[in-house]
Amino acid sequence: MSGLEDLYQQVIVDHSRRPRNFRPLQGSRQAEGYNPLCGDRVTIYVNLEGDKVKEVAFQGSGCAISTASASLLTEALKGKTLAEAGQMFERFHELVTHGGAAPASLGKLAAFAGVSEYPTRVKCATLPWHTLRAALKNAPEVVSTE
Repeated sequence: MSGLEDLYQQVIVDHSRRPRNFRPLQGSRQAEGYNPLCGDRVTIYVNLEGDKVKEVAFQGSGCAISTASASLLTEALKGKTLAEAGQMFERFHELVTHGGAAPASLGKLAAFAGVSEYPTRVKCATLPWHTLRAALKNAPEVVSTE
């Protein structure tokens, strides 16, 4: 394993074991996500201030990839505009579905670069992101990766 791959693995393990922003947010927009293949569940909470993400948090249970993805999502999106959040979703989705070099704008989210090699894990990594989109729209239905 290369040094960069080892670092990426460490980032995912760290955020899986000690997720950041793992809590509910009162008075927030929220959405629930569910991956029926593996049982991952996530609720994303978002507080907006104008067109900016003031706070973002999550709760749920799932595999290391799903939990780390949700944790890193909350760190990456705080303070971003809705347009920037949409662009970050697109870049992240492209990275985990098609692979390749991670754009510098993804920061620590580049840790998911290898997920594209494991198609069943793509759904784990993207579940929090699809759920975020629903939360931003204040959509009440449960988001599924199926």
